[in-house]
Amino acid sequence: GLYLTRNTEQPSYLASLLDCLWARIIAAILWPLHVLAKKLVYQKIHSAIGISKAGINGGGSLPMHLDKFFEAIGVTVQNGYGLTESSPVVACRRPYCNVIGSIGHPIQHTEFKVVDSETGEVLPPGTRGIVKVRGPQVMKGYYKNPLATKQALDEDGWLDTGDIGWIAPHHLAGRSRRCGGVIVLEGRAKDTIVLSSGENVEPLEIEEAAMRSSLIQQIVVDQRRLAAIIVPNKDEVLQAAKVSSIVDPDAVDLGRDKMTSLLYEELSKWTSECSFQVGPILVVDEPFTIDSGLMTPTMKIRRDQVVAKYKEEIANLYK
Repeated sequence: GLYLTRNTEQPSYLASLLDCLWARIIAAILWPLHVLAKKLVYQKIHSAIGISKAGINGGGSLPMHLDKFFEAIGVTVQNGYGLTESSPVVACRRPYCNVIGSIGHPIQHTEFKVVDSETGEVLPPGTRGIVKVRGPQVMKGYYKNPLATKQALDEDGWLDTGDIGWIAPHHLAGRSRRCGGVIVLEGRAKDTIVLSSGENVEPLEIEEAAMRSSLIQQIVVDQRRLAAIIVPNKDEVLQAAKVSSIVDPDAVDLGRDKMTSLLYEELSKWTSECSFQVGPILVVDEPFTIDSGLMTPTMKIRRDQVVAKYKEEIANLYK
């Protein structure tokens, strides 16, 4: 009953019953394999990460592949969400309703709504828009800054989070019957890329998919034609090149052109299921760090700063 969907149509009871029966059959078939993996693999992972049962993630959504990974190895991750302006928690996943891919239900006395970015109209469940929140923990305003306060808070006390997301619709039966009302985040509104065709692209989707590759250490998708700035894992890239016979097995370095070509193929593979594909890529040697000003103290990449730093190199990609 914890499957996320944006579909507002109510499933039939018969289809839900058959779905549940089939899921139990598959679970029974896979149970011996899961028990074996728990003994041989999962315990080693638990020991390595220092967590065996549960953990808490704060700030925003986990990448889906990490969420699924922790669920697979039996670690319950309670994902929470909040902002400095909301003191800071406004939503959290509960142990009894831990819906992966979401930030959970609003906490007590807290309201959420999703609005259209242009009209401000409240959108129905399942529809993506700007997430707004209201509650006793939301700030009264920015200190001695009425202009910024007016931009963040409306007259009814709703705080504009700047995040894009949707609220899961309520279903009476089926695999999503317990998900009604959970909040799902999909990126920052200011990061949304509007293509010349008018289509909106969330770079976070592409970046999270790309980060599953061991060859990619960091990545930022630029707003112009979906170029990507990549910090490679050089040792992993060189090893992959040797395995693929791109370079000699005894080679200690990999040329820039070969590295770029290999990374582009890797990026295309991992992002093949994304809504949009990345265009040209720029490979850089210097990692994005807090000291360089390219990451926040909470380890989030400053997209605008990265793009500004490599502005000329990005421009050259299109010549």
